[in-house]
Amino acid sequence: MPPVFAHGRLRLYLLKLLDEAPRHGYEVIRLLEERFQGLYAPSAGTVYPRLSKLEAEGLVTYATEGGRKVYSITEAGRAELADRSGELADLELEIRDSVTELAAEIRSDVRGAAGDLRREMRAAASASATQVGEDDSWRAAKEELRKARQEWKEQARRAKDESRRAREEAQAARRQAKEAQDRAREEVQRIAGQLQEQFARSGGVLGGLAGAWLGGGAHGTGTAGRPGAADADADGAPGWAADLTPTGDPARDLDRLLDRFRDEVRDAARDHGVTAARVAEARDHLAAAAARLGTTFAPRP
Repeated sequence: MPPVFAHGRLRLYLLKLLDEAPRHGYEVIRLLEERFQGLYAPSAGTVYPRLSKLEAEGLVTYATEGGRKVYSITEAGRAELADRSGELADLELEIRDSVTELAAEIRSDVRGAAGDLRREMRAAASASATQVGEDDSWRAAKEELRKARQEWKEQARRAKDESRRAREEAQAARRQAKEAQDRAREEVQRIAGQLQEQFARSGGVLGGLAGAWLGGGAHGTGTAGRPGAADADADGAPGWAADLTPTGDPARDLDRLLDRFRDEVRDAARDHGVTAARVAEARDHLAAAAARLGTTFAPRP
């Protein structure tokens, strides 16, 4: 039997199935068998280790339901699936080709069996040529030959239909992949334009976040440096981190503000992407913020 999946392709197809819906391992095996029209069914020893590896890589996660692990794709898994959309379209075509090859092998086996049966029939007919009429064994052999021919024709028809469907589905998959790539490219360009406008208007995302809580009086006393302070920077966000209630321990309050700042910067980078230009601009903002903090916490004369 020809190989169904090239090296590493089963891993990509498992991500595709989990992107469609959360599934447990047995359901994944059953779906693969259906996709191959019953001509191929992977073993549990093939599927489960790959699901475990995807989970270890953070591309899928699972929840236990009824004693079974139900796997779901993560955002990292969807990102890899989007990055490899073109490769996924090629994989769909390879799967259709594999189904066609498997059907052709079955058709060849049926044709060979029918040929062997015909030869056996001819030999039997030659051996019994001197007999008058047909006995029961001869009629049974003819019926077997008729059934074999009918089965061969049915197998050939199914193989032809499957080959046609495979070509049509592969063409549709390529069109969908191209449309998805075009949409992704447009979305990236739109987000990049928004970020450029935002950086130009407010001095950058990091500058806005830093100004929200690093602004204040020259001595860092009273209300200076707190969200909502009257002397906050004009480009800051006065309500930033207002949900963090003071604990009475200034050192702990500062740690909580730093944690909030770090989380929001990471979220912004994750949502909008990180480039060398943005890292350089972020370094400038952080250097300014660090210098200002150094002045704020320096001993006063």
